Amino acid sequence: MVDLFLDRVLVENNWDQDELNTEREIIAIIENRILMLFFASAECVKCQEFLPVLNDFFKRLKDPAYIEYPKLLALIYISLDQSEAQQERVLKELHKKVLFLAFEDPYRKELQAKFKVKDVPTVVVIRPDGSILSPNAVQDICRFGCDCFRNWQESSELIERSFMLNEEFQNLNMRSATDPVRRLKYKTEDDKRKKRWWNSLGKGKDESQEEEEKDGMRDRKRKDGDKVTGRKR
Repeated sequence: MVDLFLDRVLVENNWDQDELNTEREIIAIIENRILMLFFASAECVKCQEFLPVLNDFFKRLKDPAYIEYPKLLALIYISLDQSEAQQERVLKELHKKVLFLAFEDPYRKELQAKFKVKDVPTVVVIRPDGSILSPNAVQDICRFGCDCFRNWQESSELIERSFMLNEEFQNLNMRSATDPVRRLKYKTEDDKRKKRWWNSLGKGKDESQEEEEKDGMRDRKRKDGDKVTGRKR
């Protein structure tokens, strides 16, 4: 599937319209993902009606504001517009994470012929291995919403890496959310430190007492020794 766009320039639909033109960039954003090719035109009334539906579908699967772990999904807009101004009108309605081909790129027409797109809107869904999962998923997206992706995922045997993160950080998140437990933990550690400190003071006191007792014993021994010597004399 990545081969479809190697040696091509994909543009991100953000404010700067950053270009992805290296093999590494293309692979990073498309590989091991379900790919949606959205063929549409600004002049098409059905396309205008479908745009907010598709945009909402994509946001709920990719935008961190809606989902904790974005899905392995990429959406590329293949413009069939008659002018660049028309293409811009469509892009303004699409999410900033959507990719697109520049208007002057003739590859748009090649993709239209390759996937035999005759009507718009059309959403061609492609598995990570490059095979076609759905020649047009517009009706499914309108009918089933985000549940479509679950079916595509199972059909593609796509394994998400995010489930590892879920397992790895679930307990950590729970611990950090339980403020009272954390405070109790720190309080306990403080108490232990205080206890060790007081013990050290107590130990110092005992040591001084022991020294005093030893000195007293030495004095008594000396006195006893002097008494014995006096008797012998």
